[in-house]
Amino acid sequence: MLRVVKVRLYPDTQQQQLLAQAFGSCRWLWNYCLNLMNKTYKESGKGLSGYEVKKIIPQLKKEYEWLSLTYSQCLQQVCLNLGVAFNNFFEKRAKYPRFKSKHGKQSIQYPQNVKVKDNCLTLPKIGDVIAVIHRQIEGKVKTVTVSKNCYNQYFASILFDDGKDKPEQKADGKAIGIDLGLTHFAVTSDGSKFDNPRILNKHEKNLRLKQQQLSRKQKGSNNRVKARKKVARVQRKITNCREDFLHKLSRRIVNENQVIVVENINVLGMMQNHKLAKSIQSVGWGMFCTMLKYKAEMSGKIYLEVDRFFPSSKTCHVCLNQVASLPLDIRFWTCENCQTRHDRDINASINLRDEGLRIFTSGTGDKACRPDVSRSKGGRKKSTTTLSVGQEAHTVPSGQCG
Repeated sequence: MLRVVKVRLYPDTQQQQLLAQAFGSCRWLWNYCLNLMNKTYKESGKGLSGYEVKKIIPQLKKEYEWLSLTYSQCLQQVCLNLGVAFNNFFEKRAKYPRFKSKHGKQSIQYPQNVKVKDNCLTLPKIGDVIAVIHRQIEGKVKTVTVSKNCYNQYFASILFDDGKDKPEQKADGKAIGIDLGLTHFAVTSDGSKFDNPRILNKHEKNLRLKQQQLSRKQKGSNNRVKARKKVARVQRKITNCREDFLHKLSRRIVNENQVIVVENINVLGMMQNHKLAKSIQSVGWGMFCTMLKYKAEMSGKIYLEVDRFFPSSKTCHVCLNQVASLPLDIRFWTCENCQTRHDRDINASINLRDEGLRIFTSGTGDKACRPDVSRSKGGRKKSTTTLSVGQEAHTVPSGQCG
């Protein structure tokens, strides 16, 4: 099973210069190949693959001798990564590849010949770099990605194969549904509520002050470089606090439950609401779901996502009666059919859990709603959709499933 461990590096002054040279060479090669691909497509209408641009590296080394100072396989990996970036773009998994800047995060990738020791990493043409290896690395090392952030901190992401098989997923155990929100970051089907830490609000005043100081510095001056590092330091603090909260919460949920069900949230679509965009961006829903997913897979747990159009908040989990509308300002409501009083968030998490179990036990992955059915020009059609859980069924208007 493939695993990744990210460790902190502490290179000396000479090693920092060698790494800076390697970062610059790989960045220059990326921009050169991307520009070549763009020109070739404009002139001939045909693009170049990563393997095709990799063949021009020997010729570039003769023309630019300083490229030979960088490990050759790092340069080759740049071309292959550029080809992967274009494949992701054509398959609509990512945006069009962009040119890299010397400002911001820098990284290089070693596909092989990196040795991991007790307290250091041996990098080709760099030497032994002091590292804080906080987790045991057993197995064959695949690739090592060395990166530097805006605050001049160095890290190495080590991808290795531990030789173990992925644990078999079993559904025997506790199942839980999680409803994500802004007031409460997560509300579970067992009634637990985890408050939103609002980390950005705690550091917003300091960040605003540092950004104002940066905007007043003259471009190209040393003072502007110092001010940029101060901004990067505050942003790094915010990132570390957010990741710490998400890691601890996701680990706790995975350890305590066997089946985890969340809603497939359209974060980009929700950020179109400018009143909530800042809060949604800083809360980290997507990162949290990613952590839940890979931690569940590594632990043999089951991670499921329910379609975003499933009416989890508007459906009574007791009798499956669905209300016509439920504005966001209504946090508690009473079912007209069974007179059960519901907490909006807890009711939604229970419905997510039940729907996730229904999808899992059915074995087909069918969902109760059909988001691909668009609204007709003349208005909504008065058709119905049946929601079924076990042997119970409830008929609701299909236009209300969103």
